[in-house]
Amino acid sequence: MRVALFTNEFPPHIYGGAGVHADFLSRELKKHVDLEVRCFGDQKVDEEHMTVRGVSPLRDWSEVPPQHKGVFQTLDRDLQMAAGTTGIDLVHCHTWYSHWAGFLTKTLQGVPLVLTTHSLEPHRPWKVEQLGTGYHLSCKLEENAYRHADGVIAVSNDMKRDVVAAYGVNPDVVEVIHNGIDLDFYRPTFDENLLRSRGIDPAKPIVLFVGRITRQKGIRHLLQAAEAIDPAAQLVFCAGAPDTPEIEREATELFQKLQANREGVFWIREMLDHRDLRVLYSHASVFVCPSLYEPFGIINLEAMACGTPVVASRVGGIPEIIVDGGTGFLVPFDSESKTNFEPRNPLEFQKKMAERINAVLADEGLRKSMGEASRRRAETHFSWSAVAAQTIAFYRRVLERAGRPQN
Repeated sequence: MRVALFTNEFPPHIYGGAGVHADFLSRELKKHVDLEVRCFGDQKVDEEHMTVRGVSPLRDWSEVPPQHKGVFQTLDRDLQMAAGTTGIDLVHCHTWYSHWAGFLTKTLQGVPLVLTTHSLEPHRPWKVEQLGTGYHLSCKLEENAYRHADGVIAVSNDMKRDVVAAYGVNPDVVEVIHNGIDLDFYRPTFDENLLRSRGIDPAKPIVLFVGRITRQKGIRHLLQAAEAIDPAAQLVFCAGAPDTPEIEREATELFQKLQANREGVFWIREMLDHRDLRVLYSHASVFVCPSLYEPFGIINLEAMACGTPVVASRVGGIPEIIVDGGTGFLVPFDSESKTNFEPRNPLEFQKKMAERINAVLADEGLRKSMGEASRRRAETHFSWSAVAAQTIAFYRRVLERAGRPQN
């Protein structure tokens, strides 16, 4: 089977969960199929059963309004991705950035189109702050792809419900396949010198956040809840890649206010290498994911695989990862609506988050048992080899429905 995998993010240019997914899924897929990866960037890789070609815009698009530049650059890349891919059996796209390329490839080559739904544009309305009316086009591009897809992979049951409701996709063509985790890489890994190099005391409890500075990740609510967290704990925020200057300013103001009110607050702004991240996960007493919208939440799996309890919002696919009271705690969450994901009662959400974090910090035995249960759950349910096997089986069903069965 020859498969084209289209994605915005691919190593070394990864900044989110969809990129992590594309990276590790491709490592397993190439063991079973011939894989043609097309992505955004300058990558050029030739391996047995996998080639990778990055694409950059042919124009700089500086003549268009700034908020539209990214959209035009995406369409520029998508045209190149579609034009440079031939002789395949199936095209598999990740995120709206690659959907136009996938639709063109399906239409021009007559091959089935598979989409993995990591998130949905209509459920991220805050992006209008970043893209302006370009956000409306990204929604339309995504809608077009889902209406023409031959198969859809949802990373959680919640995501399946959302894509069926949002775009009228036939539920019979939607398969739930959870994200996976590299269990050989993400495992308890300790290095006190790395912590000390950042000014962090390895002997004191650590509350850890890792994520982009975006409304989706809920960092504002954690920063506001932090004043109620046990003052003996250190608070470490690995937070970068702000969506807009406005969001960065908001986060900076909240962070500075927090630093003024308590000691042991650290902000690591650069994107850390995952070798360093797994050390932070492993040393953390508790990992916190305050997301307002999270179709799956692969970052929680990374922390769990390192043997760390997780406190996270009860949203999206997160309850399919975390066992409430077993591997961590889920924070009750009631959003304004399906298009406004801010909590209906922000102060109550922040209060409950701090309470659950403090419950983990206060009980050493609970921390230990939750950490061990987290690692076991990651090992049992979320290996990438299992994800790839399910994906290939789904490819075969899609090809069979299209009258192009593969052995």
